[in-house]
Order: sequence, then structure tokens, then C-alpha cells
Amino acid sequence: MTERLLSVDNLKVSFATRDGDNQAVRGISFHIDKGETLGIVGESGSGKSVTARSIMSLISSPGRITDGSIQFRGQDCLTWSEKEWRKLRGNRISMIFQDPMTSLNPLKRIGQQLTEVLRRHRGLDRQQANNEAERLLREVGISDAKTRLRQYPHEFSGGMRQRVMIAMALSCQPDLLIADEPTTALDATIQAQILDLFKNLKQYSDTSIALITHDLGVVAQVCTRVIVMYGGLIMEEGRVEDIFYRPQHPYTKGLLGSLPQRGSGSRERLVPIEGTPPNLLAPPSGCPFAERCPQAFARCAEMPPIVETEKGHYSMCWLSHQAATADNHDLTSEGVEHNE
Repeated sequence: MTERLLSVDNLKVSFATRDGDNQAVRGISFHIDKGETLGIVGESGSGKSVTARSIMSLISSPGRITDGSIQFRGQDCLTWSEKEWRKLRGNRISMIFQDPMTSLNPLKRIGQQLTEVLRRHRGLDRQQANNEAERLLREVGISDAKTRLRQYPHEFSGGMRQRVMIAMALSCQPDLLIADEPTTALDATIQAQILDLFKNLKQYSDTSIALITHDLGVVAQVCTRVIVMYGGLIMEEGRVEDIFYRPQHPYTKGLLGSLPQRGSGSRERLVPIEGTPPNLLAPPSGCPFAERCPQAFARCAEMPPIVETEKGHYSMCWLSHQAATADNHDLTSEGVEHNE
């Protein structure tokens, strides 16, 4: 029987600005089961990273969680004190941040940063922690680990710093690993090596992974299930094969259509998604993708429900709702203009 590790229900997160509240996450619900890898995809500003930081209780002023619940192993994380979170964060739940250079302390040697985590959370003595730190660096593909432990972050390449962050995140054998754009700005070779690390982790441990990315190619290689975010909401959710071979939401189809196809040649014409994301200071009352959607019609001015189109495959689109498609005519005829 599948064990539910994390449940997020109706999560809402806002950031106070001079112009009003930026509603970064507007009521999303999803779950992660033990041992699975969930991909969270969408373009910049869709709410992916804010969702990750909410799970880690790292939303700071002027941001705040305004509604919803986050359950980890059946316990409500939002009721925990910072002291309780310090015991859990980096131990049972770990996170790999997008920029490893800003996540590592430039004034401390790599070994010191790794052993601090091991001694605090796993209770190892100095020698045990050093031995384990060496083993972790070798596990993530860093050679001459003993020498590397004595070096500072600036002596490592971007890819190697990211490997150090992965080693640190894995050091306490967490139940949940959140990876926020872990392969961004890395060359293709290093990216492939880091993805192999995730595949090995998935194969040899029960650690669950939430992989946040805008790269659907990465998702296809690593994830078992995917949620697609846009405008602070979840547009579609399903297994990897559902999303790639049977996409239901026009936004998901647009993302897939904008990807270069393998073997298509250098003259291939990519199809961009026209327009810009919605203003989350004053988000639309209806479907957030309506103004950019080539299939929009009058009903899209209302917020669509989430519909299960097949077992485990969900879409937040009126086109997926049989009762709505009878009145399928262009939204522009009702006075809502598409962006040029």
C-alpha cells in the first residue's frame, strides 16, 4: 500500500508590495507519496519555488502563508515552532537550492559545512563525520574527496558546488528531498551526471523527491508524476506518460509545443506561447491562461473546476468539462481580448 508522505491542501501564499498583495500561490493541493519523484513545472513566476519554500517553512516577510495546510507524515507543519523546524529541516526534509554559490558559506571549508550537518542531526563524532563526509563526496562523483573537504566553495566549479549541495542534502538520508532547479546554468554533461544521481537515489532508497524545474526534458528522465503550474495555480496533474502523451490543458500543450523535438534538425521552427503571464497583484477571476489560450471561449471568464479526465489525471480547464463545451465559442467575442 502506498504511503502518503506529504499533503498540501489549498495552499495560498502572498507577498505584500507597495501596490498590493502579490498572490504568488492561489490555492493549490497536491501530495507526494513515499519513494516517488514528483515534477513541478511551469514558467518563471508560476509559483513553483514559493511552493517549495512554503513546504520548508522558509517564507519570510513580506511573504506569508494566508491559507491552507501542509501535512508531513500526518502532522501539520504550519503549527510547528522554529525550534521544531530546525530539528526537521536538513534532517527529515532537505532542499537543494537553485544557486549553490549563495547556499554555501564562502568563508567555511566544504568539510566543515558537511560535518556540521552530520554532527548536529546524526550525532556523529568528529572522525565519524569526516569519514561520512568523504563517502558522500565520492557518492556524488567528486574525486580526491579528502583533499576537496579542505577546500573552499570558490575552488569548486558550478557543477561541483551543486554536487556538494546534493551531498549535504542527502547526508541525513531525508524522507523528502526538494530540488529547486538543480541543473540550471550547468552544461549538458554536468546536468546529465546530476540527473543520474537522482535516478540512483530513486532506485536505491525510499527518499521522495520534489523536482522543481521549467525543463520538461529533465522531468521526462527522472519523474514519475508531474504537476503543471501557471499563475499560482495547478493547471494539470498526472503521470509522466499522461502529461507527455495525453496532455489535456492547453497550457501544457503549449509548453510541449515550444520544446525542440529530438532528431528534427536545426531548421526546426519552435512554437512559442504568445502573450505574458497574468498580473498576480490583480489575478483574473477566471482561467489564468485564458488571455493566451488559442482555444479560449466564453466560459473561460469563470474559474474552471479541476476535472479527473482519467484515473489520476487532472486538468483545470473547461474543455475537460463536458457540460461546458456545448457553449464553446471564442472568448474574444465576449469582450476578453487575447494578447498579441
